[in-house]
Amino acid sequence: MIENSHENICPLRTTLRIIGGKWKPLIIQQLKGEIKRFGELQKLLPDITKQMLTKNLRALEQDGMIIRKVYPVVPPKVEYRLSERGESLLPILDDMADWGRDQLEDFCELKIESKKA
Repeated sequence: MIENSHENICPLRTTLRIIGGKWKPLIIQQLKGEIKRFGELQKLLPDITKQMLTKNLRALEQDGMIIRKVYPVVPPKVEYRLSERGESLLPILDDMADWGRDQLEDFCELKIESKKA
């Protein structure tokens, strides 16, 4: 949820508040073009705890990045998907992934070069 404070005037700070952290970009990436249930997300992100996944899903929902749909059945069925706002972030995350891929390649080249020296 965006607050009206002096700190949130900075666009980069606002972006990082909404998608910052270890898990939010990965959750958004897993929802790219798909609807997923909680258990599916947990399997796709095996290092995240249930508590942390719940916390991040709630924050993403509160910020309008994802849509949570609850079905009135027993046991409860809940699905998550990206909102239009969340989908607007995908090109940025794709660019970040490309940048990271380039850094991995550079890092691997540096390691090979340092072993030769």
